[in-house]
Amino acid sequence: MASRRRIRIALFLCDTPIPDVIASDGDYTAIFNTLLRKSLPSDTNIDYVLDPYDVRNKLEYPENIDDYQAVILTGSAASAYDNLEWINRLVLYVRQVALEKPSIRLIGICFGHQIIARALGGECVPNDGKWEAGVTEIALTDVGRRLFGASTLNIQQMHRDHVPDVPPSFDLLGSTPIAPNQGMVQFYPSADSDSAKAEDVHIFTVQGHPEFTQRISDKIVNARASTGVISKDVAEDVRRRAAWRNDGVDVIGKVLWQVMSAGV
Repeated sequence: MASRRRIRIALFLCDTPIPDVIASDGDYTAIFNTLLRKSLPSDTNIDYVLDPYDVRNKLEYPENIDDYQAVILTGSAASAYDNLEWINRLVLYVRQVALEKPSIRLIGICFGHQIIARALGGECVPNDGKWEAGVTEIALTDVGRRLFGASTLNIQQMHRDHVPDVPPSFDLLGSTPIAPNQGMVQFYPSADSDSAKAEDVHIFTVQGHPEFTQRISDKIVNARASTGVISKDVAEDVRRRAAWRNDGVDVIGKVLWQVMSAGV
């Protein structure tokens, strides 16, 4: 019988969900724990520990980052380009971990994707006021098709900032007409990017939200539409796509595990 493998994951909390989402689905620690638990293969020999760190409100970071095999950066309503202490500290910390602790896998989700881009030679900018929200189809690149095993991917979105280009040493995973960089990977230098697999990934990001269910998306859209942050037209378009397939757990979540488990 194969021995159990234990993965410790540091979850960098970059925001708090709105009250309606907390009431139904919990905080981001609970939401990401649900994603990880549901996407973990049933026949796996992996056990995991998810430790949350409030990098926004408490400026919390691990006492010893070497205790972890992976770091996940969550989404946020904040803008990754804002000149705020907690954002600047996060960018510097991510850069340091990426460059000095290569055995630790880095995962960026939405805002986390944008922070990783900033930390490693890219930028995050406003997307001319254009919202991308709800289940959205992504056209995958050759690298994306190889990692996900499909030509397109459906993922929940909730953003109006984006990463316009691909930073040096990264490969693009996919794009949409609204946001050309829908995710990216950095392979380890020893891997051939033309044939590299999830196990060869050092850094993995997506602009969308694999942790969002349709219920979570609906609650956020309704809240933002009620205050005019999202227009009625955008909200109606999101509702029209509510029945679309969501690949957050079954496809993206499983790739996340392939990336994170390769290091143990």
